[in-house]
Amino acid sequence: MTDVLMSSITAIARQYRTRALSPVDVASEALRRVAALDPVLNAFITVTAEEALAQAARAESELHSGVDRGPLHGIPIALKDLIDVTGTPTTCGSRIRAHDVPQQSARLAVRLEAAGAVLLGKTNMLEFAYGVVHPDYGQTNNPHDPQRTAGGSSGGSAAAVAAGCCFAAVGTDTGGSIRIPAAYCGIAGLKPTYGLVNLDGVFPLSWSLDHAGPMARSCQDTGLLLEALTGKSLPIPDLSRLRLGVLTAHAQGHDLHGDVAQAFSETCETLRRHGVTLSNVTIPDLEYADDALMNVLLPEASALHAPWLQSRPEDYAPFTRTQLELGFAVPAVAHVRAQQYRRLLARHFLEAFESVDALLTPTVAWEAPHEDPVIAGEEGASEARRTAPYNLTGFPALSVPAGVGAHGLPVAVQVVTPPHQDALALAIGALIEGLRGAPAGA
Repeated sequence: MTDVLMSSITAIARQYRTRALSPVDVASEALRRVAALDPVLNAFITVTAEEALAQAARAESELHSGVDRGPLHGIPIALKDLIDVTGTPTTCGSRIRAHDVPQQSARLAVRLEAAGAVLLGKTNMLEFAYGVVHPDYGQTNNPHDPQRTAGGSSGGSAAAVAAGCCFAAVGTDTGGSIRIPAAYCGIAGLKPTYGLVNLDGVFPLSWSLDHAGPMARSCQDTGLLLEALTGKSLPIPDLSRLRLGVLTAHAQGHDLHGDVAQAFSETCETLRRHGVTLSNVTIPDLEYADDALMNVLLPEASALHAPWLQSRPEDYAPFTRTQLELGFAVPAVAHVRAQQYRRLLARHFLEAFESVDALLTPTVAWEAPHEDPVIAGEEGASEARRTAPYNLTGFPALSVPAGVGAHGLPVAVQVVTPPHQDALALAIGALIEGLRGAPAGA
């Protein structure tokens, strides 16, 4: 049964319908795996075992009676703990909300329930998704090396999927918080087009940058979760004349580790050998994206947290509080100019997409570090340098595994497409998986 937990959603769904597998048995084994591994990984804040087994029993009964809710019916998943689920605490990884129990589920959680998914629990995260671990909850550790971080801020979701505790999970992404943990843990993670996944009932960090999206062990499974999150079927793109652009500024740089650069180069060369056209692409003014992200994110987060900063400052982790205080120092003119820059940057990317179908970059410049860098620090800016531009523009961006680095840990490439071309990003990711010989989810 342990090997079953590392199977694809498609394979499990097929066996449910032939009664070769039972949703109750699979959910029970997943819960046993959580119990066995989570003392080391610290991937979950809340495990909803009783509710999960009840959902699995309902799914089994429905499937046996001919009620089929789709590919996620009876599939164990997890949600980042800033997504509301009725009757289950939403802590946001903070003492501030440690006892907050919502009376209404987030819109995306309602969609997943309607799809018949089995919720195993709520996953660990950096405090309020803001790049700092709260000591009450601790760091989520990487399944490939528990001495290193799983990444932030959706590290719990990434670790749970990578370790086989669940088949897929939902994370959120404001500057890279789906894609960076996905890269560190060796799974697929998609930041969808801005607004594609409804955020009602998802606690915000920066309302104009926030996205929610799917994480899974293959691009195919990631797509199945996206379909459930949106209620829309994904089209099948034509990759027969695929043109990819290598974003030169992010395919190199002083911060890019040599092993990551090599894995990226090998991925590009493999694509080229299989008939994909690659060309170099330059985006004007891209060097201003680091500062623009901070000038948007910091004041939006600080405005949201202002009441708690006045009434409960001591309940934040010290670095979280410091970052929130920094947001009040960002001049209004800097914030407005950053918002103007976002429109300019989007136009530059759209112009690039006139000559290529998608862009390729490394996802992160290095393998998983021992600890998550602080967002507002220099290392934090470097970590998000290759992911943040697509929060600024709202364009879909997918992280997909691309081998291992010098320490034997996963490294990843990022696929970026024009807005509303999420299916194309996933198809290109699946192509990369296939060329690497990785499981495609069949």
